[in-house]
Amino acid sequence: MNLFSDHYITKDEGLQSRPSQQFNVIRRVYQQDALNKDADYQVPEKPLGYRCKRVVQNCGFGDCLLNSLPIARWLPRYNMKKDLVGDLVAGATTAVMHIPQGMAYAMLAEVPPIVGLYMAFFPVLIYVIFGTSPHVSMGTFAVACLMAGKVVSQHSSHSELVNAVNVTTSEGPPFLTGGYSPVEILSVLSLTIGLMQVIMWMMRLGAVSTLLSEPLVSGFTTAASFHVLTSQLKDLFGVKLPKLGSNYKVIFTAIEIVKSIPNANWIAFAISAITCTIIALNNEVLKPRISKISRVPVPIELMAIVFGTLASKFGNLKELYGVSLVGTIPTGLPEPKVPAIEMIPTIALDAFTITMVTYTISMSMALIFATKEKYEVDANQELLALGASNMFGSFFGCAPLCASLSRSYIQYQAGSKTCLTSVVSASLILCVLLWVGPLFELLPRCVLASIIVVSLKGMFMQVKELAKFWNLSKLDAIVWLVTFSITLLIDIDIGLGAGLLASVATLFCRSQKPYTCLLGRVLDTDLYLDIKRYRAAEEISGIKIFHYCGGLNFATKNLFRVTLFRKIGYFKQQQADDESNLAKSESLEWDSSISNKVQCVIIDATALSYVDAPGIKSLVAAQKELVTNDITVLLAGANGPVLEMIERYNSLESEQLQLDTFPTVHDAVVYYKMLEAKKDTSITIQT
Repeated sequence: MNLFSDHYITKDEGLQSRPSQQFNVIRRVYQQDALNKDADYQVPEKPLGYRCKRVVQNCGFGDCLLNSLPIARWLPRYNMKKDLVGDLVAGATTAVMHIPQGMAYAMLAEVPPIVGLYMAFFPVLIYVIFGTSPHVSMGTFAVACLMAGKVVSQHSSHSELVNAVNVTTSEGPPFLTGGYSPVEILSVLSLTIGLMQVIMWMMRLGAVSTLLSEPLVSGFTTAASFHVLTSQLKDLFGVKLPKLGSNYKVIFTAIEIVKSIPNANWIAFAISAITCTIIALNNEVLKPRISKISRVPVPIELMAIVFGTLASKFGNLKELYGVSLVGTIPTGLPEPKVPAIEMIPTIALDAFTITMVTYTISMSMALIFATKEKYEVDANQELLALGASNMFGSFFGCAPLCASLSRSYIQYQAGSKTCLTSVVSASLILCVLLWVGPLFELLPRCVLASIIVVSLKGMFMQVKELAKFWNLSKLDAIVWLVTFSITLLIDIDIGLGAGLLASVATLFCRSQKPYTCLLGRVLDTDLYLDIKRYRAAEEISGIKIFHYCGGLNFATKNLFRVTLFRKIGYFKQQQADDESNLAKSESLEWDSSISNKVQCVIIDATALSYVDAPGIKSLVAAQKELVTNDITVLLAGANGPVLEMIERYNSLESEQLQLDTFPTVHDAVVYYKMLEAKKDTSITIQT
């Protein structure tokens, strides 16, 4: 059946537009039921048996293996000539960054520096097998290690022995108090996080990262960078601080540092100042120039570690000036050890918080590179990759795995093509673990602290994003401020929780302020636009077209009803100007003369995304009120799910929603005009 005919008109008619060629459509005026019949509308049905059959067909053994093991897809198609050089260069470059950052960030987790190198080896190899992003650099990350360090300091019984713990043995130091070592707490934390991520993968919860909005993540990581900074002040100044509580730690640490300045080790402070200055000058001056002629950056952090170790050895910094050193760094690989699983219930809440943060940051980085290189990243598969990596790494005392922003950008710029980059990097780290590690035993801790502090610049600069969020949306800016302030002043976990609550609150606020307007027809077209924004749009005499954008549910039903009546002039003017409390709509005074001005109300539901039973009930109440005043109510543009919900409601409720529905606003307008014309004709004949 030919539902409509069309023809082109090359000359300008009515509204001027570009290009001048115009398109006229000639068809019948449709009501929704007639259109459904002509277009053969049917509700999609997917019985349980059908869905189970599809799952079985789509998840055969071969498909499941390829989907769960991405390496089985990309490795057989690896192009040696095209990709090998880039992967080798990027892998070597990333390994050079792994060494200083791994050792430094391990200090944030309250464990020996060698643990940071373990993280660059064991879990990274597992991510190569299960991961879908070839450009992210997995390993240590400042915020993740800081959050893990908080859990370690709370539950380990002898964190003061962190430099003396030999993690290469399965027995560890003697437990005089019967507690757990920092490495043991870190291991069970990583295991718990890995289990949570695998469970989320099984439940297909990859989209859970969307719960952490961009303003929330930005505010949280910016405030967390201040926590990282204050945690390194004791090493920068070479002082010892008393153990502080978790809440208000930034403030109390700053106070303790000021008190300890008279006892500061000025040699350690001088080394810190020199190291920070040199690394900062390299990052701000030398690196931009080098990047123009070479994709391999200057390994300034590694150079700082080498020169710091040489200065400590030949200057006797420990013996002569009391500068704290890294201490014993064992050679070889650690023996696997089963984590203390009895601690899982105790740290489960902290583990869930770290799970959300690390997954969100890792996915954000992966999506950035996927967009640039035009490939897909499977959010659910990333959960499996991170979960399996964390679980495997937990047997070797590793901290929670997370993508590093700085290393990932360097790895991408160095020419990484596939996940083989991580294999090259891990191979070089293995050489360090087997032979080179003890050479860094004399490294001053203040050098590692300096590397951490300088690396925080990117997160500190996120403060500038507040202005962007403020200009885009005041609600987003409030989320940023709430998350940043509470995270900075109180604690990381509380700040993240406050940010989540603020994000949920903004969603509720936005749902309570949907976009509504009255529509007018643009000249002689079938376009109906907001009369306040388009001066060419004019209201049709006797017809009010109410446009509502959003969901109509139990939370917005009263707002919808009051806004509808206010827009069409159903409230008296003195009350219509009072929007201070829309919930008190029953006390507003009705305008009984509205039927003299308005004979038809068309509800434009083209942007109505969802409706529930309370929302439909509010539609029924509004229709009855208007019909009582001899006003015709029509519904236009509702989508299939909305109409199906209305049909289900009518089949279950005694008070049904009896509305004439139309596919477009123009159909509703023409239909009403036809009704009016018939009425006038019948009145004339009777006369």
